[in-house]
Amino acid sequence: MGLGVGIVGLPNIGKSTTFNALTKAQNAEAQNYPFCTIEPNKAIVPVPDKRLDELAKIVDPDKIQHSTIDFVDIAGLVKGASKGEGLGNQFLSNIREVEVILHMVRCFEDENIVHVEGDVNPIRDIEIIETELIYADITQLEKKIEKLKRQAKSEKDARAMLEVALKLYSHLEELNPVKTFDDIEDEVVIALDKELRFLSNKDIIYGANVDEDSLDEDSENEYVNMLKEHANKVNADVIVLCAKIEEELVGLEEDEASEFLADLGIEESGLEQIIHKAFDKLGLQSYFTAGKMEVRAWTIKKNTKAPQAAAVIHNDFEKGFIKAEVISYEDFITLGGENKCKEAGKLKLEGKDYVVQDGDVMHFRFNV
Repeated sequence: MGLGVGIVGLPNIGKSTTFNALTKAQNAEAQNYPFCTIEPNKAIVPVPDKRLDELAKIVDPDKIQHSTIDFVDIAGLVKGASKGEGLGNQFLSNIREVEVILHMVRCFEDENIVHVEGDVNPIRDIEIIETELIYADITQLEKKIEKLKRQAKSEKDARAMLEVALKLYSHLEELNPVKTFDDIEDEVVIALDKELRFLSNKDIIYGANVDEDSLDEDSENEYVNMLKEHANKVNADVIVLCAKIEEELVGLEEDEASEFLADLGIEESGLEQIIHKAFDKLGLQSYFTAGKMEVRAWTIKKNTKAPQAAAVIHNDFEKGFIKAEVISYEDFITLGGENKCKEAGKLKLEGKDYVVQDGDVMHFRFNV
């Protein structure tokens, strides 16, 4: 759907290891996406969804196909990235294209892995990167303001936009992110963000990369506590993971991975938590189709109406939309399939105004 997550972080914090684990997850499902061009720094990752397995137990399909989410590994993040230090320019061009940032933060001690800043300090590391995002936004906005100043001489709309842009510029100059601007809901700010794709206005998920011992819920990792305290202040989520273990987990069979997680006292791997949280942050949900050929999850934005949901399968489905046959996931599982749901009156015919719910099992009637 063109929506993605960019992974950022300082060197030696586990960013690449996390991305490698995501890439392995991608490769495990690659046969389902034969026409996707998968770039070296991009992983198209299946979204874990146990509901598909439950549907498959009833339908017994030839294959199961998950929703997917794009992850992009952002290279070259060091001090001065906004000015082109390291691979700063490549970093900026890539990150503008994503909607959510996964900010990996080192929360472990290891004398064999040098920290680029000399010691482990999650808050300082966050400030380094997020300051670079703000500097990059300042540079973008400066260019826009110069253009607006020229246009403002003859265009009333440009004058109005310039006034707001200058206020936002002052806000950024104080090293405040766009997302904390008082008039963030102003139409002008929304228009500027749509055009310039401000980096400091993107949703952030913090990934706390810890050692294996710190995965235990009872462990007291001071760095994780610092990170969680900061995240609370900025209304962000924190997911604790051990990147090395995540890479090992992806290589295991499902039952082996489950046993490994159980031994660690964890229900869901860090990668799965990240994928689910990112899917939600992107405003996405899934509906299902369930037939003998395949049980499949289709990705749509939340609050999507039935004809637009049908278009995800094929544009003709929207053009010739008549009705949607809808069964809730819970009814489909509880009653044991489509026929029994029909008999129980649980299959509903919905029209063009129906807002698709997460987990709906659907079949579309259309005429082209």
